[in-house]
Amino acid sequence: MNRFYDIFTFSEDFPLIFTQVNFWIFFAVAYFIFALLYKKVPLRNSYLFLISLFFYYKTSGLFIGILIFSTLVDFFIGRTIYKTDHKNKRLALVTLSVFINLLVLCYFKYAYFFTDAFNALFNTDYHVLNVLAQWGNSFSDQNYFTIDKIILPVGISFYTFQTISYSVDIYRKKLKPLNSILDFGFYVSFFPQLVAGPIVRAESFVPQISKPTILTKHNFDAGTYLILKGLIKKMLFADFIAMHFLDRVFDSPEMFSGFANIMAMIGYSLQIYGDFSGYTDIAIGLALLMGFELPKNFNSPYKATNAGDFWKRWHISLSTWLRDYLYIPLGGNRQGTTASYIILGIILLGVMFAFDDLIIVGTILMTSLALFILSLYNSKVRNQINTNINLMLTMLIGGLWHGASWKYVIWGGLNGLGIVVYKFWRKISPYEFKNQWYVRTWKILVTFIFITFTRIYFRGESMGHISRWYSQVVNNMDWTHAVDILVHYQAVFWVMAIGYLTHWLPETFKNKIEVIYSKSPVYIKIAFAVSTGVICYQAFSSDFQPFIYFQF
Repeated sequence: MNRFYDIFTFSEDFPLIFTQVNFWIFFAVAYFIFALLYKKVPLRNSYLFLISLFFYYKTSGLFIGILIFSTLVDFFIGRTIYKTDHKNKRLALVTLSVFINLLVLCYFKYAYFFTDAFNALFNTDYHVLNVLAQWGNSFSDQNYFTIDKIILPVGISFYTFQTISYSVDIYRKKLKPLNSILDFGFYVSFFPQLVAGPIVRAESFVPQISKPTILTKHNFDAGTYLILKGLIKKMLFADFIAMHFLDRVFDSPEMFSGFANIMAMIGYSLQIYGDFSGYTDIAIGLALLMGFELPKNFNSPYKATNAGDFWKRWHISLSTWLRDYLYIPLGGNRQGTTASYIILGIILLGVMFAFDDLIIVGTILMTSLALFILSLYNSKVRNQINTNINLMLTMLIGGLWHGASWKYVIWGGLNGLGIVVYKFWRKISPYEFKNQWYVRTWKILVTFIFITFTRIYFRGESMGHISRWYSQVVNNMDWTHAVDILVHYQAVFWVMAIGYLTHWLPETFKNKIEVIYSKSPVYIKIAFAVSTGVICYQAFSSDFQPFIYFQF
């Protein structure tokens, strides 16, 4: 009874996370009620909105107020945009929507980042003050809120991008606004994907809101299969190798050999894929059980043959969002804009401060100057530069979206550089149009190595931490004890091998497994679910392992 009470009241010790038993008890109760009223569309939407608010409250407590604020702002701005015919007023309204959303996001996510950057640039000593907490304390003699610390609300980056897409799509006349604020709130807060995506476009999800729920055997089979697959990815291929090897190495890279640090990076690529794609598999599966379709977010990313191909397969909902709402407005592959150059200048300045290395700073300045001079005398070069500037800006900002630190910007920049380099390489590559298995294997291997080892800027806690990792790899590989590492952590490496093997299996083979599951009798499905649960929880630790993308 105490557990049931904890599930339905707010407690930081009992969050509703997909890998926790508490969530599945919550979902069973919520789904039972959903089954009683899903045929009445307005009631269904209102119920799912309230359940989603409760889910977010369980995850983030009083930060539910920020979610409600975003919902109210964009609902009324969206309606006003639609009713307004005057072009400049429509532009002003959509600009207001984007400004308010980004202001809230920047306040909670980037206040420390911007303050530190300003202090470094102008040699000042400003400190972050939680204005909202100070305002909240003014209503009482008791100081309930801490004013010297800003806490990041879970999932704010995801639902902020969703509300922005709603206003922009109405402005572009791709979408009619919803008439009910409860329906719009349901779109913004739908609990399966609320805190870690996939990012749902208004134009793809809003039309589903007004349609009646049709629960089919296909939805049930596909949904349960995705849920079980997601649990395996998260709890076995992500959490197990993290708890038993990766976290130990990354916590103290200097205590392990360079070989162990390299193996940890290879393991981290599996961990972050299993963690994030596992979450989205479960989210998509849960939505299917309720009759809704969420966008596919991963497409075997480690089968990518180049960096551009990788970003068409990894976090697809973010990549396409950045393409349609950032890259194309900046000019895309057609032209550069004033905004492009201003943003690029700010980011380059920040990167130079982050590295604090005269050689790197000099290289950036000289390269920028040389490209500028070339662009003045050659229109083809100018067009290439503009296209690649827009691409690099998209990747740099995409990196910053992942975290408020220059290391994320550097990570995004390296990925952008990988895409740009490939664009030139494919024009002269003798292997570009060859499809032999060994050529494709080589391309996949090179891409995987590039993606994996740029992630040290993603995983490393600080630039100093990253430097210690590099130091071990360069100065202390210690090949003589490599076999000892493999033997001592053999369970981890076996799980890694199985994880990558299943990832690289042909898609046709994976589809056959899903078909076999769908056609199997109910008792086989139950046996598969029970065995999956037993395996996952045997590998599970009592230590709480949140999903990595909760921090974004």
